[in-house]
Amino acid sequence: MRLTAVRLGLGSAVALLVAAALGHALHATVTGIAIASMLALVAVLTHRHLQESRMPATALSPSATADAARHALRTRRLAGQLRALRNAAAALPDALVLLDREGRVRWFNEAAVRLLGLRRPQDRRAVLRDRLAGSTIADWLDHDDGGPLDDVPAPADATLHLTLSLLPIGRDQRLLIARDISNLNRLEQIRRDFVANVSHELRTPLTVIHGYLELLDPVDTPELEPIIGEMRLQSRRMAQIVEDLLTLSRLETQPRLVEEHVAMRALLATLRKEAEALSRGRHTIEVEVDDELDLLGSLKELHSAFSNLVSNAVRYTPTGGRIGIRWRRTPEGLEFAVSDTGYGIPASHQARLTERFYRVSSSRSRETGGTGLGLSIVKHVLNLHQGRLTVASEPGRGSTFSAVFGSERALAPGTEEA
Repeated sequence: MRLTAVRLGLGSAVALLVAAALGHALHATVTGIAIASMLALVAVLTHRHLQESRMPATALSPSATADAARHALRTRRLAGQLRALRNAAAALPDALVLLDREGRVRWFNEAAVRLLGLRRPQDRRAVLRDRLAGSTIADWLDHDDGGPLDDVPAPADATLHLTLSLLPIGRDQRLLIARDISNLNRLEQIRRDFVANVSHELRTPLTVIHGYLELLDPVDTPELEPIIGEMRLQSRRMAQIVEDLLTLSRLETQPRLVEEHVAMRALLATLRKEAEALSRGRHTIEVEVDDELDLLGSLKELHSAFSNLVSNAVRYTPTGGRIGIRWRRTPEGLEFAVSDTGYGIPASHQARLTERFYRVSSSRSRETGGTGLGLSIVKHVLNLHQGRLTVASEPGRGSTFSAVFGSERALAPGTEEA
C-alpha cells in the first residue's frame, strides 16, 4: 500500500515537472510543487530503505521470497523514475536552489550555475545571501516578505535579467526559483520602440489633415456639414490617441521622476474647474481636501493621472449624477479618490481596466470620446510614484477609483518634509 502511494506521488511529480519543462510559460509555482514532491519522495524512499536494511535476515518461504523479489523490482523501477525526475529538475531552464532554515545551499541545478554563478562543490552548504553579497538578490533574501523580485541583473551575467521567487517546502526548507526574462524584456523593448515610432510618424499627417478640415467652411456647402463635423471629431480623436500613446511610451522609458512639492489644494481646484468645464452643468461636483497634507511627486504627471480619473467620472456618469474628488490621509497611506454615481463596472472587468484599449463598453466609450488609454497612463504614473490604483465599483451604483501613495510622500504645506 505504501509503495503504491509512493508510486502515485512520484507519477504526479513527474507529470508536474514535465509540464513545467515543456510549458516554460507556466508559473514557477508548478516547478516548486514538483521539486517539493520529489524531495518528499526522496525522504520516504530513504526512510523505507533504512528500515528494510535494519530488518534481521530470516529464512523466507517460497511465497515470501517471490513477494520480496517483486518488491525489489518495484523499488528499482521507482528508483529509476526518481533519478529521471532529478535529472529533469537539473535540466530545467529555470535556476533552482534548495535552501535550509539558515539559508544554506542544499542543492542546485545547472541553470543556477549559469544564472546565479553558483559553483560545485564550493557553494554547497554556503549561505546564499553571503555568496551573493552586494547584489539586489542578497538584499531581497535578507528582507524577504514573500513577494517576488522582478527584473534584476543576473549575478553571473549582468546582461541577463531575472525574476525570482521563494517557495516554502515544509517547515525547514525553501526553494529559490530564478527565471531568465531577458528575451521577454527585449521583445517588450521592441514593442515600445514600435509604438513610439508609429505614433511619431502619425502625428504629422494627422496634424495636416486636421488643419485642412478646419479650413473647410460648412456654410459654403451646407449639405456636407454633418460629414465635415464627423471628420473633424474623428481626426481630433485620432490625434488624442497618438498623444496618449506617446505619453505612455515616455512613461515606460522613464526610470524616475523629477519630484517636487505638490500643493494638493491648488491641484484639486484645477481639477474641479476641468470637471465643471467638461460636465457643462450636468453633474454635481464636490471636492474634499485635507488642507494640512501635500504630496511629494511630479506635478505634471500627477495632474495628468488625476485628470484622467476625473474626466472618466464625468464621461461615464449620467446627467444629474454626483462626482466626488477627495484627498486625505488613511491608515494605508495617502489617498486621492474620485467617486461617481455612474454606470458602475462589473467585477469581471475590473482586473483588466488598466490594459491598453480595454473597454467595458465599446459603444459607450466611442460616444464619450475616450481613447482607452487613460487608466493605463494612470497606472504608469502611480508606478513611478510607488503608488497603486484601487477600484471599488458595482453596476448601477457607481465607482470609486483611488490612487494610494506611501506615507513617506506626505508633506506639510510650505515645507519639504512632513
